[in-house]
Amino acid sequence: MQSFVNIKDMNKDTDRNPHGAARGVIRMAALALCVLLLGLAGCAKAPYTGRSQLIMYSEADEVKMGLAAMQQVLKKEREVTGTAESARVERVGRRIAAVAERPQYRWEFHTIEKDAVNAFCLPGGKVAVYTGLLDLADTDAELAAVVGHEVAHALARHSNEKMSRARMVQVGQLAAMVGVAAASGSSQAAQAVGDGYAGAMNMAVMLPNSREMEYEADHIGLLLMAKAGYDPHAAIEFWQKMLKQAGGKGKSDFMSTHPTEAKRIDALRAMLPEAMRYYRPRDDGASGTAGGGAVGSTGGNAGGKAAGSGSGGTPPVGK
Repeated sequence: MQSFVNIKDMNKDTDRNPHGAARGVIRMAALALCVLLLGLAGCAKAPYTGRSQLIMYSEADEVKMGLAAMQQVLKKEREVTGTAESARVERVGRRIAAVAERPQYRWEFHTIEKDAVNAFCLPGGKVAVYTGLLDLADTDAELAAVVGHEVAHALARHSNEKMSRARMVQVGQLAAMVGVAAASGSSQAAQAVGDGYAGAMNMAVMLPNSREMEYEADHIGLLLMAKAGYDPHAAIEFWQKMLKQAGGKGKSDFMSTHPTEAKRIDALRAMLPEAMRYYRPRDDGASGTAGGGAVGSTGGNAGGKAAGSGSGGTPPVGK
């Protein structure tokens, strides 16, 4: 088989210019990583969007990791149970889970007493909502936008994908460091190259991919809330509140794992026509106020006004 790399020439280059050879090794490591990523990228497809994903861990592994992580969270955080707040989170969560069509997940919906506007979902369907978010998401439909987004992360196996990409970046980083160490004989040069490689891959691969996953979770979550009978327009209303709380600043998301509030609102507006095809208003008592009274689920007030929810005055934390 013909070789495209002349090893003798490469050795001569190393003798003449070890720094140039080091840069060549970095390029080769990056190229090898790209080839490997491309070769594995088609091993899974995200639901609804059909995006190709790099998935290296089994679903069983995800479930185990998610369960263990949530147990650790609940040891450190104060969970709220037996209240109107926790009942509201459970009600909305179960309604979203019912249309998620992932029976192998043992869905859990926890309410955490914390003065933060945030929520998260661990692999395998373990969702937590902070009480600080419940004041801002003051209708069940707005809460459904948040919960739908978090459930979407689990459905699309985003945690698995992030871990898989991080693992491949580590492989490329190690290859670059070994190559530079061999070419230059300097462990310091190898470490510097490794640090530079990690930083470059974070900016070029990890952060953009993370933002892409957030948009995808918004997309899938919008469809899930619509299928569950919550008006998708409420998602835009919620993120407009988040934008207002952030001071309406048009900050850049270049260095962030999450898109800006303004960009999310624009993306959600573009997704609305598709989501509305799934939307069928429900008036079965499940869309009532946090106190249990049934109200209609049409318009942006599909969930009704939440009674006695959360503590206010919280800083926005993008999720």
